[in-house]
Amino acid sequence: MKAHTPRLTRSSFLAVLLLSLSLVYPAAAPAQEAKGGFTLEQVLSAPFPSDLTAAGTGGQVAWVQNARGVRNLWIAAPPDYRGRQVTSYTRDDGQALSGLAWSADGKTLFYVRGSGANRQGEVPNPAGDPGGAEQAVWRISAEGGEPVRIGVGSQPTPSPKGDGVAFVRRGQIFWAPLASDGAEGGKSAEPVQWLQARGTASALRFSPDGSKLAFTSGRGDHNFIGVYDVAAKAVRWMAPGVDQDGSPAWSPDGTRLAFVRVPAQRRTRLFLSNRSGHPWSILVADPATGQARTVWRARPGDGSVFRVVVADDQLLWGAGDRLVFPSEADGWLHLYSVPVAGGEATLLTPGEFEVEYVTLSPDRRTVLYNSNQGDIDRRHLWRVDVAGGTPAALTRGDGIEWSPTAVGNSLAYLRSGARRQAHAVIQVGNGEPRELAPGTVPAEFPEAALVEPEPVVFTSGDGMRIHAQLFKPRDIRQGERRPALLFLHGGSHRQMLLGWHYSGYYNNTYAMNQYLAGRGYLVLAVNFRAGTGYGMHFREALRQGAGGASEFADVLGAALYLRGRPDVDPRRIGLWGGSYGGYLTAMGLARAPELFAAGVDIHGAHDWNDEILNFVPSYEPTPEEERLAFQSSPMAWLDLWRAPVLLIHGDDDRNVPFSESVRLAEALRERGVEVEAVAIPDEIHGFLRYQSWLDVFRAAGDFFDRKLKAKTD
Repeated sequence: MKAHTPRLTRSSFLAVLLLSLSLVYPAAAPAQEAKGGFTLEQVLSAPFPSDLTAAGTGGQVAWVQNARGVRNLWIAAPPDYRGRQVTSYTRDDGQALSGLAWSADGKTLFYVRGSGANRQGEVPNPAGDPGGAEQAVWRISAEGGEPVRIGVGSQPTPSPKGDGVAFVRRGQIFWAPLASDGAEGGKSAEPVQWLQARGTASALRFSPDGSKLAFTSGRGDHNFIGVYDVAAKAVRWMAPGVDQDGSPAWSPDGTRLAFVRVPAQRRTRLFLSNRSGHPWSILVADPATGQARTVWRARPGDGSVFRVVVADDQLLWGAGDRLVFPSEADGWLHLYSVPVAGGEATLLTPGEFEVEYVTLSPDRRTVLYNSNQGDIDRRHLWRVDVAGGTPAALTRGDGIEWSPTAVGNSLAYLRSGARRQAHAVIQVGNGEPRELAPGTVPAEFPEAALVEPEPVVFTSGDGMRIHAQLFKPRDIRQGERRPALLFLHGGSHRQMLLGWHYSGYYNNTYAMNQYLAGRGYLVLAVNFRAGTGYGMHFREALRQGAGGASEFADVLGAALYLRGRPDVDPRRIGLWGGSYGGYLTAMGLARAPELFAAGVDIHGAHDWNDEILNFVPSYEPTPEEERLAFQSSPMAWLDLWRAPVLLIHGDDDRNVPFSESVRLAEALRERGVEVEAVAIPDEIHGFLRYQSWLDVFRAAGDFFDRKLKAKTD
């Protein structure tokens, strides 16, 4: 990488803005130590549910429950749907559970234990177990009993025939037949490799009769869709080209295969505005011949880039031979459907909101989804016919709902509130929703002591309207001025909400913001530009990230908002965040030293050129791109940095290299800046252990108490 010689001068905009901040504020009233009445352990004590999935027959649902880092599988069955734990893992060992998939008869649940390997082939082992760790496919009977290990791998995909499961090992497709006693016990037969193919296999999808397996073969700068014939032991490629093909979806009769084609793009668009490109398209292929035809293509211009929703399949083959798919054609992430025969697409979810979690009803007539329609900083459930019509609201109010899962004539989903932690529920028929695992929240969880975050909208330094949530201490008195913090999320394609978050990572940061409010801080969680929830033009804001750091103006606007509040001490404003939020924390400390008194930077990126190379090793920027990316990075502004900082990083981070924190610490120490650091050995980017989260948050809370609460003159 070339050496950079930054010019440490401010833009005229920043100079004027900071000059406006050099006002004389009245002396702050002495800050009173707030007594939140709860500890970090208590506010992080409630279990977090995820990976809700329903069996195709039998009406059973399963999910993962993470209780203080101990992950287990839960199952609930009709008629009472009272959840029960079916695995018996007991340690906070950082071994994830994921990839839940039911057998065709609903009697066996397949899953993955462990996380994927890094580039060196190392599987995360944050607990430091002497025997190491692995990522492996397992199965367990729905009735319980001991789980059975199938073998190293991931992405379990049970056959519709019920005779075994396909999965991926080191990029290749393997097959594990079930033992003769099926799901009732016994050892699985030794897995066998089905085919040896170049590239990395993913998105395994059996045809309805189980005779064929479609998959995506990743080849680096291009992808193919393959169809493996189980009986013939042969693979056929579907209209192979030079583009990125993916998301295979079978027709109900198994005679056709739809897939997405995203045009090749050699130049990286990571951490830059990306509103348009060569239009993506939907193709339908004949698996017997490999020939395909295009049934829909995006219009050129803004919204022509392929965007995904949270779903098992990005293409849903609905009733009446209609394909349902996501698109940003009107500037918002919506659902559309198009006849397989071709023609105009129908907008299913019109309005200024975004669709997120999506699934198809068992009869394929209805799409179930969640969105922020009419409630921009929350999520609620909806349904709409695949052919179009007026969407119907399934939930409403001040809660947050996600992961809709159809179970016969019932609906299971996950929900939370401002105080009520995330939990799994089911609504049987037209009845009231009820919890699937009542009584699992510990008595010490401080629900009554939590605050309800207030919605805030402020104007950024360049005039953009920015949404945020304000956590305000309960015990603040009239005329009192408290220390305040900005919370900056990661991603950057994320949105913080007015309640407990549906992401495990942000579920934990929401708990931390509640804890900080209980400790006496005002906390403003900022939904800066480049985040989701407010449309394509907000998410793909111009000059963002490596192209100019325009979201930094939102950090400045948030600081102005806090400084203007009568209950905030303007001398005691800090900021914290992880990943992209760590980047913006460092930007705030480097470029606006007059505003911020301290910061906690958790696994933040500090030089965009290094971070882009981490994701795209073949990245070859032009000299101007490299210069602009560096100027958009904290490393370019270190001579201005004054405030103390706490750096926190897991040293097995695969998203932001640990070296980003090493380099920043070294450079700041050379400039006489106070640096504290906490390393989490063998942890990855999204900390896997409960103990790691406790260590991170304890260190952050202690740091702010020493640097902000103790600052009284």
